[in-house]
Amino acid sequence: MKRAVRKSKRKVRHARAAPKSAKMYRTNMREVRKVAGLKRKDGWVDMQVQFLIDKASAGADHVIGWTVLKPGARHERHRHHHCDEFFIVLKGHGHIYTDDGEAPSGEGDVVYSPRKCWHGFNNTSNADVVLVWGWMGAGSIEASGYEVAPDSH
Repeated sequence: MKRAVRKSKRKVRHARAAPKSAKMYRTNMREVRKVAGLKRKDGWVDMQVQFLIDKASAGADHVIGWTVLKPGARHERHRHHHCDEFFIVLKGHGHIYTDDGEAPSGEGDVVYSPRKCWHGFNNTSNADVVLVWGWMGAGSIEASGYEVAPDSH
């Protein structure tokens, strides 16, 4: 009986151990390099992309990104099997790709695409489009389950 009580006390002590302290991560957009090697065949058409927070930089299980689409640039219709995505149009306008085709989108729009939902953005204007975006549930493109639509390009 005494032995069982000692084991029980050890488990309680272990369960009360203070959680490891979380550490804040901070960066500045000017210090984060643009992602190199994004291929047109993978749906990245003339895009400037930065992963501001991700698994590699901050140990995060999500991604916060910044994208500039010059006139004519686009992110082809794609989806993520393992994460949800959102983006906010901070500047400019164009068209979003949806399951039903294209729809106009502009400054102030907030778009949410649950996992496996086809989505994308096409800058159809003569000015830059700036998006802030995030993946919830994946800290890298590999973990996101990224797939470009077969009918894209």
